[in-house]
Amino acid sequence: MQMNLEGRLRPKNILVAGDVILDIYSSGDVRRISPEAPVPVFKKISERHAMGGASNVAVNLVSTGQRVSLLSTVGDDARGNILMELFRDMSLDSRQVYRSKTRRTTVKTRFVASNNQQVMRLDEEDSHPLSDEELAALTQAVQKNIQQYDLVILSDYLKGALTFDLAREIIGLAAKAGIRVLVDPKDSNVKKYAGSFLLKPNIQELHDLTGRSPETFDEIAKASEFLCAECGCEYVLTTCGGRGMVLTRRSGEYHAIESAPAEVYDVTGAGDTVIAYLGACLANGFPIMEAVACANIAAGLQVSKMGTSPVYLHEVDMWTRKNGRDGRSHKIIPKTYLPLLRKGQADKKIVFTNGCFDILHYGHVDYLRKAAYMGDVLVVGLNSDESVRRLKGPGRPVNEEEDRASLLAALEFVDYVVIFEEDTPYELILNLQPDVLAKGADYSPEEVIGRDLVESRGGVLALIPLVEGKSTTAIIERFASKVE
Repeated sequence: MQMNLEGRLRPKNILVAGDVILDIYSSGDVRRISPEAPVPVFKKISERHAMGGASNVAVNLVSTGQRVSLLSTVGDDARGNILMELFRDMSLDSRQVYRSKTRRTTVKTRFVASNNQQVMRLDEEDSHPLSDEELAALTQAVQKNIQQYDLVILSDYLKGALTFDLAREIIGLAAKAGIRVLVDPKDSNVKKYAGSFLLKPNIQELHDLTGRSPETFDEIAKASEFLCAECGCEYVLTTCGGRGMVLTRRSGEYHAIESAPAEVYDVTGAGDTVIAYLGACLANGFPIMEAVACANIAAGLQVSKMGTSPVYLHEVDMWTRKNGRDGRSHKIIPKTYLPLLRKGQADKKIVFTNGCFDILHYGHVDYLRKAAYMGDVLVVGLNSDESVRRLKGPGRPVNEEEDRASLLAALEFVDYVVIFEEDTPYELILNLQPDVLAKGADYSPEEVIGRDLVESRGGVLALIPLVEGKSTTAIIERFASKVE
């Protein structure tokens, strides 16, 4: 199965309405128990910000190339300022985000130990419903702009932004305009979502909406059919964690979709990813089953990441290739993806390095591991076969570019590999705008291509010591001498 999403998804106008959340990830060490009480002592090392709730849905939509508008409210406070800046960084249209003076921005702070174990979560929120003034402002925005959207997604986290009246207004206006509405529900009041095209509950939410306790796929389908009738929707897509998903039509026909194989690190945001990819595909005219299959793969990729992080089109495409005929890793990305990668990882320190990496050896591995430790994301630029021949001569490379790229992608600490045809990685660095440019210490600072680009935006050049006596040339020479 190959989706080829990058070639098929076109930008559509999508409205995401609901509760936006600022996710804070506080990383640190837990090495002792407090003498004051039997609790662990968390020593904070760093902190990063991410968009959660409805804004995580929006970010995942942007990662598919969609034009996204947010309808929500944040506090007129410092945390709200952070969210608004993140919206701008991701090119989200936030003109319909109301800055409230009576409620604080919803924040979830996760404390993550050095082994990637979440030790605690701290929530700060005002979940009371919108004030009359706030409701009027958001309602007027919907009435004014609804005609411009190709699809609407309601992301309800029950934090007060998506009230019963606002949900009914949005669904009613969308119905009159012939626009489909997808809902990620948290409220147990079925009437709130009546008339939507599709509901996407999880098992617990399906129980809350129907009063039933389904366990088998048949029982889930029966409960979903009942929900379709109660809500007047066409489909219910129930997510079942590691068991996959069940798509049920109003007629009672259902399909169980097995979850995409994934190494689970963190399930945070998986539901947001599902509805975002489902929405992007449906807005582009995909058949419902293909849209669900795509969303299922994206969810599998999401849970293999730490925290709320977007899933990109190339990752879904690469996953299908990896699990299809050609075995290509999802880490190997096209050059055109680099600007989007920079936007999607705006809150992380990106490290870039490059080379031929012809015969992968210990010196390469040691060098790349040290480069990875200098930031959060390591991107490796890899010279194409033709580029290597121009640099090294007609006898090189020994290994073809696809093999070299796959070996690099197999390293746990390498996040992305991008093949380039040019003699230098200058264009890659220009498009990626890394925070750290890593190169071997056998170069002088003046010799490093792209140093000017990185340092001009406040980044740094890092010259990494090499393991003595380890090189591809030395390996080739030793092999040649033995053959002779």
